Amino acid sequence: MSVTAAQGFAAFGVAAGIKSTGAKDVAVVVNEGPSKVAAGVFTTNRIEAAPVTWSREVVSDGRADAVILNSGGANACTGPEGFVDTHRTAEHVAQALSASGREVGAGDVAVCSTGLIGLRLPMDTLLTGADAAIVGLSHDGGDAAAEAIMTTDSRPKKAVAGRDGWTVGGMAKGAGMLAPGMATMLCVVTTDAKIDASTAKAALASAVSRTLNRVDSDGCMSTNDTVLLMASGAAGQSPDPSQFEAALTEVLADLSRQLVADAEGASHDIAVTVENATTEAAAEEVARAITRSNLFKAAIFGEDPNWGRVISAAGTVPEHVAPFDPTLIDVSINGVQVCRAAGVGDDRDLVDLTGREVTVVVDLHAGDATATVWTNDLTHDYVHENSAYSS
Repeated sequence: MSVTAAQGFAAFGVAAGIKSTGAKDVAVVVNEGPSKVAAGVFTTNRIEAAPVTWSREVVSDGRADAVILNSGGANACTGPEGFVDTHRTAEHVAQALSASGREVGAGDVAVCSTGLIGLRLPMDTLLTGADAAIVGLSHDGGDAAAEAIMTTDSRPKKAVAGRDGWTVGGMAKGAGMLAPGMATMLCVVTTDAKIDASTAKAALASAVSRTLNRVDSDGCMSTNDTVLLMASGAAGQSPDPSQFEAALTEVLADLSRQLVADAEGASHDIAVTVENATTEAAAEEVARAITRSNLFKAAIFGEDPNWGRVISAAGTVPEHVAPFDPTLIDVSINGVQVCRAAGVGDDRDLVDLTGREVTVVVDLHAGDATATVWTNDLTHDYVHENSAYSS
């Protein structure tokens, strides 16, 4: 049930008519309490959509009562009018929720949008859809909400982690334009654990940095990236902050892998792990340099374990960012050490790349830190799947 797996939440998704296909395109998620704690992380793209600007302010006080999400239009690069549309949306949702018996102020309604950049949203259609979603709000409505935020996704992304007496659940969308800076596309996570705003903020920032922020499908950062965490406290359980962060990380890691698995046109899911780096940040920088190499991604598509493209990409990271001796680097692909000490290793013909999953391990022999970045290969179908520029 994704975002309604945790107690204290209601959600629903409807087909309002924003999408010409007739698919679901408007979702509402409501925190029914007793607590209304919230935190968010957002795109670091300097060109940010109006809903990001609005929602960033909504969660700044550590509270959000509800979020409305739409697909079919990003409301990005729409000028002052776009921000007015976002404000109007929040006010409308707050009024409709209050009329249904849930007292909500517009300043506690987050707004998320995804779809084509540069187009105003059809406001009458959106607000009518918001009304329908609010009427349909249900403790079993998480699946419908997850469907409503899809754009080019082939399937909804949902994940749940249950603990002793409390739960974390989440939904996400994304199949392209995935190279998040602090978040990824749209993601809403809920929990019935009893936590305060500072715990929520710290746990979300840490969990996102090691999961969603390490998804790098195509090197393109969105204008709309948003991850929201809402906590109802309905379970009455107060987990240790580290326990809560672990459960949150589990859900976000699951969603991250689902995003990569649904990447547009991809035929391989690739996990690049850099180990024995001086710091985790250094390991991440090297892993990200490899995952952003089109030559490397094309080689994996061609089922060619070309380790030269791996180490050449690693070598582009400046020494002050990731210190390592370039003559010591080792590379293994799907368990075969094809490169040893920056030279020829085991027979590359032993590497089987016919399956969907690919693991690349790069050993820098420089320290004890490790990081993994997930990506996908670059195929002929990528061009066809990305003919529409969306966020």
